Amino acid sequence: MKTFLTYIAFVCSMTVLAQQTPASKQTKDIAIIGATAHIGNGNTINNSTIILSEGKIVNIVDSDVVKLNLTNVDVINAGGKHVYPGFILPNSTMGLVEIDAVKASDDEKEMGAWNPHIRSLIAYNAESKVIETLRPNGVLIGQITPQGGRISGTSSIVQFDAWNWEDAAIKVDDAIHLNWPSNFSSSHAFFSNTRTEISANEKYDAQIKEIETYFKNAIAYSNGDKQPVNLPFAALENIFRGTQKLFIHVNEEKGIIDAVNFIKTFQLNNVVIVGAKEAYKTADILKENNIPVVLNRVHSLPDSDDNDYNLPYKTARLLVNQGVTVCLDSSGDMERMSSRNLPFYAGTTVTYGLSKEQALQLITLNAAKVLGIDTDYGSLEKGKSATLFISEGDALDMKTNNISHAFIDGRQISLETHQTELWKRYSKKLKNQ
Repeated sequence: MKTFLTYIAFVCSMTVLAQQTPASKQTKDIAIIGATAHIGNGNTINNSTIILSEGKIVNIVDSDVVKLNLTNVDVINAGGKHVYPGFILPNSTMGLVEIDAVKASDDEKEMGAWNPHIRSLIAYNAESKVIETLRPNGVLIGQITPQGGRISGTSSIVQFDAWNWEDAAIKVDDAIHLNWPSNFSSSHAFFSNTRTEISANEKYDAQIKEIETYFKNAIAYSNGDKQPVNLPFAALENIFRGTQKLFIHVNEEKGIIDAVNFIKTFQLNNVVIVGAKEAYKTADILKENNIPVVLNRVHSLPDSDDNDYNLPYKTARLLVNQGVTVCLDSSGDMERMSSRNLPFYAGTTVTYGLSKEQALQLITLNAAKVLGIDTDYGSLEKGKSATLFISEGDALDMKTNNISHAFIDGRQISLETHQTELWKRYSKKLKNQ
């Protein structure tokens, strides 16, 4: 037994040693000069100077128009390169699961159906080895979101270079997540070649009624003497006050319309639709009610035989053209490992109708607005957090995305990962043979 415990301690210590140490607080002013600055709001500055001080962007100017005094400032010459705001990943289980096959490392789902009081933040593992693979592609911020049940729980927003969950937190308990029932049910054997059978969900109306009853009871609790204490009902109070967001996960057209009617019935503000595969059919309703959308992974297949084969690629454009605020996530199969591809999902939308700067907004300023952190993050503007990176080329193109520097709150972070370390290790070995 003693030998076994010693072995476990050794393995754990090796895992700790393998992690990248979070960067120290910014102590000296930094100037990035000569780069094309992609602001994140649709604008660019072709020859920019960006000054970072005490974790903030204190100045950003067109160098052809304004000359700044760079005395006693560390200068990064980024001529010919590109500067972007840090990319933002909504609706992610990053840091909640390390090894899918090991139950003890899986914290993405809580038991039971009604869990608004469950907080994902305290389960977030800031030292997950997957997190470090996001940074070299510019993904620096994420919304850590629980899954499962009817109400999954409460998400929080973190930055991806931290010692622990307290250190990582940007916005604590930003939203509660409600999984809207599907009005269809399907059956398909996992190893079968037969077509999926789709039928109407006969329990749909009853499931909607159950949600309405739950919210009515929560409102009654909030307006009463709150005795006995009911933690799930208490967790919903800020939703009713409008100080906390409600993310409703729903894909079908009917479900989106019913969710909007539900929002109106309960007079809820700060609501976001997540998934939204058929949101393009309800764009006018979403626009009218000022409801933003988090679109599921762009690189996916159509849900219906009748849909255009390229519908997932062009849905963002269909919504943006109707005036709906849109951002992108990476949810789906192997979502944590695939999250590094977030910028390339945005890049795909360029091929299908958006401009590059519109596509950039999907994973920067739009995402920040949807998450409620746009005061400090999401764009390269004076007074905002110095959370940004420098790329050798177009960061939305997997062939030219090559990041040389990255900063979170002014801290220059490591871009090394266990993968780059292995690459260097074996490159050196082969070179010496």
